[in-house]
Amino acid sequence: MSLNYLTPEFKVIRDYDKCINCKVCMRQCANEVHSYDEDLGKMVADDYKCVNCQRCVVMCPTHALTIVKHPQVFRENANWTYDAIRDIYRQAETGGVLLSAMGNDRPYPIYWDKMVINASQVTNPSIDPLREPMELKIFIGRKPDKIELDENLNVKTKMPPQLTLNYPIMFSAMSYGSISYNAHASLARAAKELGIYYNTGEGGLHKDFRKYGPNTIVQVASGRFGVDREYLKTAAAVEIKIGQGAKPGIGGHLPGEKVSEDISETRMIPVGSDAISPAPHHDIYSIEDLSQLIYSLKEATDYKKPVGVKIAAVNNVAAIASGIARAGADYIAIDGFRGGTGAAPKRIRDNVGIPIEFAIASVDSRLRSEGIRHTISLIAAGSIRSSADIIKAIALGADAVYIGSAALIALGCHMCQQCYTGKCNWGIATQDPNLVKRLNPEIGYKRLINLITAWGHEIQEMLGGMGINDIESLKGNRLMLRGIGMTQKELDVLGILAAGE
Repeated sequence: MSLNYLTPEFKVIRDYDKCINCKVCMRQCANEVHSYDEDLGKMVADDYKCVNCQRCVVMCPTHALTIVKHPQVFRENANWTYDAIRDIYRQAETGGVLLSAMGNDRPYPIYWDKMVINASQVTNPSIDPLREPMELKIFIGRKPDKIELDENLNVKTKMPPQLTLNYPIMFSAMSYGSISYNAHASLARAAKELGIYYNTGEGGLHKDFRKYGPNTIVQVASGRFGVDREYLKTAAAVEIKIGQGAKPGIGGHLPGEKVSEDISETRMIPVGSDAISPAPHHDIYSIEDLSQLIYSLKEATDYKKPVGVKIAAVNNVAAIASGIARAGADYIAIDGFRGGTGAAPKRIRDNVGIPIEFAIASVDSRLRSEGIRHTISLIAAGSIRSSADIIKAIALGADAVYIGSAALIALGCHMCQQCYTGKCNWGIATQDPNLVKRLNPEIGYKRLINLITAWGHEIQEMLGGMGINDIESLKGNRLMLRGIGMTQKELDVLGILAAGE
């Protein structure tokens, strides 16, 4: 088209008193924002190409660069906002679906931030985690209705397979293809060192990572990418992916240009072909169909591994979860509408689904009311940002949480939301070998260990402050939460009292 109505989103400000024309910014930017102007004898920037990944800012040896939101604005209009106008310009120019990455960034209420944690005082003294035992270990899997002991007090009841976690945290599903080899290596190694688990996503398991099988959850998604008997046997658990929070009700798409030989072998598809996963599983159209797949996977793994189901948080999630529990699943992972992704249609990401806070509370309440809560574990996902969010998720009814975006941020992600372009300057959401090597897995896995270890200490401190010495005792204990600035209906759905009550 002859005229582009879009203006730059960001402006690169260069301090020429500091700039030494070293061209580091030019070499580091995959988006080709920076260049050297021979006529002017200085570095210049194309603001139109900047996505604010901040790689150039961090790498500049003289700290000569600053990136700000571009000052050019449209005439003020409360209805026709800057973003709404830009989106129309983009679609009028391309005729395509708007894509974005990571989680929903619209200013919906964040209910984690509207909940505060109760604390012990005189009558129920607090516990000092530095001087007294504090248990963070949990077990994910179905639990029997009762435990029988023999005359020597040994357990006679045959326990279903369980996942043992040293922390109530796991790395959520991120496929090889959507993120890089080095990112997967960092997640896998950190999971092993921490005594937790990481999830392969729907992209199969690279042969180099089979050694991490005891700390790996593999997915069986609608496209069945990379799924074979060895894949299932290698894993510690199998997860059937029905949906994800960033795009409920639709499938996935990995562009063919990202399908290298490595990814081709891992996903079992031709090099250069698009990996398109259907919206539904074509063998699942009822709870009975889902039950058949659950037991097929249990049969294939000799009933030695938990089989879970991942669903997106939607309005009827409690009824869906009840059916999944009765279908024989060992755990349910529920992904809220702020859950991250490598690529999603922007309109789906921003308008479909519900917050994980409401979903996990309603599912826990429904399963308790039906007397089946003990039969299944619940995992909360979808923008878990801190140890406080984890505490609140468990108090609302989760057994554990998945973290994805937080883990990538620990690896260096700057949340520029351009993962789908494959030009991640931090080596995380890319398959470009020159960019992948920017993420050193020897450093990455240590950063992940530091993050989870720090959160573990904070969880112990918060538990101690509540007078609780075992994370299991917090599960579903909503008396430990109070709401601030919520309506009565919101409080009722979450099952908590208002602050001061």
